[in-house]
Amino acid sequence: MSRQAVFEASLAYFLAPIAHYLDDPEITEIMVNGFDRIYIEENGRLEETSSSFASEDALRSAINNLAQSVGRTISHERPVLDARLPDGSRVHAIIPPSARQGTYLTIRKFSRKPLTMADLMRFGSLTPDANEFLEICVALRKNIIISGGSGTGKTSMLGALSHAIPEGERIIVIEDTSELRLHQRHCLYLETQPATKKSQRELTVRDLFRSSLRMRPDRIVVGEVRGGEALDLIQSMISGHEGSLSTVHASSAFDALVRLETLSLMSEIEIPVHVARSQVASAIDVVVQLTRSSESGRRRVSKISEVNRLDENNQYLITDLFGLAPVEPGVGLPSRKTSPNGTAQTPGLDLDLRPTGKLPTFAAEPFLQGMEGRLSHSSGLWKRPQPDGPGGVA
Repeated sequence: MSRQAVFEASLAYFLAPIAHYLDDPEITEIMVNGFDRIYIEENGRLEETSSSFASEDALRSAINNLAQSVGRTISHERPVLDARLPDGSRVHAIIPPSARQGTYLTIRKFSRKPLTMADLMRFGSLTPDANEFLEICVALRKNIIISGGSGTGKTSMLGALSHAIPEGERIIVIEDTSELRLHQRHCLYLETQPATKKSQRELTVRDLFRSSLRMRPDRIVVGEVRGGEALDLIQSMISGHEGSLSTVHASSAFDALVRLETLSLMSEIEIPVHVARSQVASAIDVVVQLTRSSESGRRRVSKISEVNRLDENNQYLITDLFGLAPVEPGVGLPSRKTSPNGTAQTPGLDLDLRPTGKLPTFAAEPFLQGMEGRLSHSSGLWKRPQPDGPGGVA
C-alpha cells in the first residue's frame, strides 16, 4: 500500500464522524466548534448538526494525523494548522490555548468541477451582459480585483473569470492553499509553505510573488491579497505586468482599494500614504463586488466598477458600470435557478444586475484591438473611436 493510500485510509478513520458531510456534494463547508458542536453550510446557509466526535481527544487525534501526513506540526507553541485533504479541500485548525472553547476545525470543501462563467449565469449570480463585459476586460488585460466578504464566492469567481485568459499565455497562480484549477495548459501553481523546522524559513505569498516575476509570466493570478505582497502586486501592475487577477476581503469597491492601500503600507518598504494611494488607483482597473444574502444564501455580483485614478482631493474616483436595480413588476423576472449542487432555488425577484448607463474610459479599446466581433450582450458599454482621436469614443 502506498504512503498516499495509508494517509487516506487513516484520515478516513479519524474523520469518520463527518465523512458523510465530506461526501455530500451539496455541503460546501464543515465547521467543528468543539468535538460535540458541528455546523455545515449548505446552499449558503448555516445549519447545526447532531453529529459529533467521540471526545476532544478523538478530534485532536484527527487533526494531529492530518498534520503529520502533510509534514506539518500543530502544538501549544504552534496552535494553528493550514493543510489540504487528499481531494484538495482546505483545512484550518486551531487548538487551545488559542481556541478557548476546545479545538476548532474548519473544512472548505474542494469543488471537483470548477465553476465557469456559464455556471454563474445559470445560478443567477451574473447576467449575460456583465459576463461578456468581464470576459472582454480580461482579454483587454485589465487588472481586476474581486472583492467580497467571507463565503461570497470570490475564489469561485476568480477561477471562472480566469477561463477568459487566452490559451497561449503563461500563467502563474499563487495561493496560500491551492484551490484554483485553471483549464489552460501553460499554468504554474505556487503554494506557500510554513516553516517546519527552526532552520527552515517560511515561504510566503510575497516570496512566491517575487519568484514569479522571474518566471516570465504573461499573467499573475493571486488567490487572495492579505499582506505586504499587495505592494509587490500593485507595483508589478504599473510596471508592465498587466492583466493580473486577485481577490480581497472588502464590502465595497472603495473599501477594496483602501484595503489594498493599507496592505501596501504593511510591507517593509516605507512609502508615504499618498504614494500608496496613487499606485493603487493607477494599478487597478476594475473591481467586481460580490455579496451573499443572509436569508437565502444566494451569492451574486452586486456591482462592477471602474477605478478612475484620484480626484483633486486625492480621493479614489470610482465609476459604477453595473449595479443592482429594481425589477419592474411582471417584466424580466428571473426564473427559478439551480444552485451549484443542483438544488432548485428561488432568487430574490426585486433586484437585478444591470448597466448603470455609464461607459468605461476604455470603451473604445475592443474596436482598437479588433474585438468588435465579440460584442453582443454588452455592446451598449462600448463605443467606436472618433476618427480624430484613436483613444476617444464617438
